Amino acid sequence: MTTSALILFAVDLAAAIILSLGLYYRRHRRRDLVVAFMGVNVGVMAVAAVLGTAEVAMGLGLGLFGVLSIIRLRSSEISQREVAYYFAALAIGLLSGLPQTNPWPVVGLIALLLAVLWAADHPALLARSRHQIVRLDRAVSDEQVLRTELGQRLGGTVTSVTVQELDLVNDTTLVDVRYRIDLARTRRTSRSMATIADTAATRTRTVPPATVASGAAVVSDSNLAEARR
Repeated sequence: MTTSALILFAVDLAAAIILSLGLYYRRHRRRDLVVAFMGVNVGVMAVAAVLGTAEVAMGLGLGLFGVLSIIRLRSSEISQREVAYYFAALAIGLLSGLPQTNPWPVVGLIALLLAVLWAADHPALLARSRHQIVRLDRAVSDEQVLRTELGQRLGGTVTSVTVQELDLVNDTTLVDVRYRIDLARTRRTSRSMATIADTAATRTRTVPPATVASGAAVVSDSNLAEARR
C-alpha cells in the first residue's frame, strides 16, 4: 500500500467524521443517518480500493448512485437534504478509494465538498423560508382566499400553495405550503408570550394581601372561640 493511499484513507475517515458528526448530526440530530453516512463512505472507499482500477471504480460509483436513487424513491423518511449528504459521503469515499499518485488534488476536492455542504445547509442561509403540510378545518377551493388564510395562520408571506386534498364531505383542505416568515412579527410574538408567561408566574408566586388578611381573620376568630370555651 502506497503513501498516497494511506494519506487518502486518513483524509477520508476525517472527512466522514466531519460530514456525519460535525455537520449533519450537529444540525439535525439523527443518529441513524450518522451510521448510514459513515457506512456508505467507508464501504465505498474499501470496495474502490480493492478493485484498484479507475474504470471499474467509475462503474461501481455510477451503480451505487443508481442504488441510492432507488432507495430515495422507496423511502418517505429521507428528505432531499439527507440525499445530498448521502451523495457527498459516497463521493468522498469513491474519490479516496481510487488509486492516485498525487493525493492533494483529491484532498482539495473533498475539502470543497465539505465546504459546499457547510454553506448550503447553514441555518443562516434562507432562514426565513419554511415548508409545511397544513390541514385546514374547512374546504377552500379559491387559491387567493387560501393564500390569505394561510398567511394569517402561519404568520408569513405565502410563496407557493399546492392543494393535495380538497375534502368537501368532511370540510377540510390538505395543503402543501411554502412561505417566508416575518422575523419582526415572530420576535414580537415571542416577546409577548414571554411577558405573559412571566406575569402568570409572578401572580402564582405572589399571595394577594386580601387573602393573607382574610386568613389572619379566620385564625383570630378561631382563637377567640377557643378562649371563650
